[in-house]
Amino acid sequence: MENSPAGVCDNDPMPKVRTRFVCQECGDVKPRGLGRCPECGGWNTYVEEADQPRGGSDVPATMRVAPEPIAAAALTERPRLESGLAELDRVLGGGIVPGSLVLLGGEPGAGKSTLTMQVSHALARAGHRVLYVTGEESIAQVRLRAARLGVDAPGMLVLAETDLDCILEAVSAGKPDWVVIDSIQAVHDPRLASAPGSVSQVREATAQVMRVAKHAGPAVCLVGHVTKEGTLAGPRVLEHMVDTVLSFEGDRFRTYRLLRAVKNRFGSTQEVGVFEMTGGGLREVANPSALFLAERAPDATGSAIAVPMEGTRPLLVEVQALVAPTFMAAPRRAANGVDVSRLVQILAVLERRVGFKLSRADVYASVVGGLEVAEPAADLAIALAVASGMRDRALPPDLVAIGEIGLGGEVRSVAQAGARLREAWKLGFKRAVLPAGNMEELAAPPGMVLAPVSRLVDALVAGLGTMPAGDSEQLSLDEAEPTAPF
Repeated sequence: MENSPAGVCDNDPMPKVRTRFVCQECGDVKPRGLGRCPECGGWNTYVEEADQPRGGSDVPATMRVAPEPIAAAALTERPRLESGLAELDRVLGGGIVPGSLVLLGGEPGAGKSTLTMQVSHALARAGHRVLYVTGEESIAQVRLRAARLGVDAPGMLVLAETDLDCILEAVSAGKPDWVVIDSIQAVHDPRLASAPGSVSQVREATAQVMRVAKHAGPAVCLVGHVTKEGTLAGPRVLEHMVDTVLSFEGDRFRTYRLLRAVKNRFGSTQEVGVFEMTGGGLREVANPSALFLAERAPDATGSAIAVPMEGTRPLLVEVQALVAPTFMAAPRRAANGVDVSRLVQILAVLERRVGFKLSRADVYASVVGGLEVAEPAADLAIALAVASGMRDRALPPDLVAIGEIGLGGEVRSVAQAGARLREAWKLGFKRAVLPAGNMEELAAPPGMVLAPVSRLVDALVAGLGTMPAGDSEQLSLDEAEPTAPF
């Protein structure tokens, strides 16, 4: 008995299986279950599973490497693979890196399988070997979707399998350049006793797929589920193991989709790709600004145009604000697509530094189209939209507003002002209110009139034609000094 391992009795005809408790949120391992995880703070997240004994290394001798000096390491770089979708290549940093591991997550029905199938089709048409592994659909179901999308490349192979060993064997035998596993939560390792989708299964499956990708060289895309909170399902370590984490965001009430890089070892995480979901699959949106402004009314009050930067791409979006009187002691502040704390700060500056009495009004702000705008350069557009909604006077339809608002009521300069103005000029905007600090080395596009301002009150005169002065009194445009060209 003394030499028996823990949990196993020599006299017991049915030896007990040694178990452990694993947190489903963060992967923390404990010898017994806890009500609350001390690592991530989650409640009732521990699940009991069999503790598999650790054996020797299962890495083949041909795949083992010895350490070498970094200066002597080869600098060979394989060319990236073009996915066939320029928006996806932009987010990835210029294309698919061979040997990389990409994790694609998104809400159910957002179009993850559609995106991966279109990319696989484009790569197969370009002469690359493609393996599409589906763990949640049969080959007949995949064929139906392929027929709808027009996918018929002979170089694209489909495998309906959830056994990890069979998948790795198919990858080793076919030597593909691009592998899609849809989804990683459906894959299971037969050596583990836990159910598919558990922390240990997802972690082990990803680790083995990563090992094959790094040594054999295929680029692998793992499709991942998301929780009800919108985060990727499985252990948090999953995001650390992969090279790139992509988030495919979709509004079920609209047809467009946004692709963002949450993590990218081979490029920027600030880029965004825009797609439109059609009956024939995803279509790239080459001009997202025109899409976001397509339904804007030219004479709408409480509306202003902001020019935030998404990576290296400037986007024109419509910011709307509604100001309504309230009889409640605490007025309501609500925002969609804008940080609520940022909105409250702008409202405080409008009241304290300019004179708007917003403490007796409910204020609602929204970015049309569902886009999230967190850049301070949109502050001036938000302030103009609130002022326009409060005065019930529309801004000029060909006006854009760029600038960050300080707590002292000053308008601060922003980065890449020239790129923002050029994008606005391409879409037909002829006027712009921007910080005076950006005028030193800035050339206006042909035919665009610029109104440089250093204070928020000057921006209101330039854009709206009114300037609040003292308490709730407001001067009309005829009574105010013309401090701007329009």
